[in-house]
Amino acid sequence: MLFGKRRYEVICVGSTSKDVFFPTDEGVIIETPEDITSKEKIAFEMGGKFLANNRYESVGGVAANIASGLGRLGRHVACYSKVGTDEMGRWALDRLKENGVSTKVLFSDATVKTDLSAIVVIEQNGERIIFHNRDANEKLEIIEEKLLDTEWLFVSALNGDWKGNLRKLLEMRKRHHLKFAFNPGQHNIKEDPRLVLQAIRQADVLFLNKDEAIELIMDSENPLSADELDDEAFLLETLHEIGADVIGMTDGKRGAWSYDGIQMWHCPIRTRTGVVDSTGCGDAFGSGFFNALLDGASIDKALRCGIAQSGSVVGFYGAIEGLLDMKTMNQLIKDIIPSRMR
Repeated sequence: MLFGKRRYEVICVGSTSKDVFFPTDEGVIIETPEDITSKEKIAFEMGGKFLANNRYESVGGVAANIASGLGRLGRHVACYSKVGTDEMGRWALDRLKENGVSTKVLFSDATVKTDLSAIVVIEQNGERIIFHNRDANEKLEIIEEKLLDTEWLFVSALNGDWKGNLRKLLEMRKRHHLKFAFNPGQHNIKEDPRLVLQAIRQADVLFLNKDEAIELIMDSENPLSADELDDEAFLLETLHEIGADVIGMTDGKRGAWSYDGIQMWHCPIRTRTGVVDSTGCGDAFGSGFFNALLDGASIDKALRCGIAQSGSVVGFYGAIEGLLDMKTMNQLIKDIIPSRMR
């Protein structure tokens, strides 16, 4: 392995879950523009009982979603995660395999329950609220020898002893000269922004949304104005100065940005069939964007691919059903035109 081609192009490290979706149009959307990291909220009557017009099931978790997106696009990809040996765990393994993802480094543990998420989808705009219960991925351990047969580590939102696991991954990455893509979770940023910034300094590719970028940067020693924190160019340049080589940043219905220290691009969203559910939209963007980078594409083409992938996924419930194959991707990006900012 040390002298030959590695088995996987990418191993995605993080969570796998079963997601159950409950669409409803009974909530009241409240605009809160003064809250820079939470500009919209949803309200339900206390003690009320509300109708879910249907229900849907999908495999979820950032690592599983990214791996599935890459697998559909033809990559040799594995998912490093943990599920139980329960029915949900067996079901999740089958769904990953169906999408071209190797589960050879995914742990099945009889002592844990597979992670589960209940997702309320707001039918008025396709946005969602996620209620999650974690057990399996709270106990995920980093075992170095299981992670060496790859060119890239794609490390997403870690749980449990995430600080210890992230430090191990960073040490391993340096020791074995692995390439490193990073997609921190909101809870990682809130709990220890300094450690997340330490990981960003080593990131070949960084994925996050605008709210996450703001939360990271507003912790700076130098006070920043609201205008600076709301400026996408300022956020991208600051993250690049910290150390990330290439950055893909999303902001919901406003689209996404890419930056490599030289060129900066923006692209609005482009959906195939309208918005049904935004769950996994950021993960879909990440898999489309990252797959293009693996092919050596420019960051504007990578941005087009991320927008195409996310614009397809939002037409379905869950993060998997709308994922593209390479032929469809190449057709869709012909009509997606980003604009250069720098």
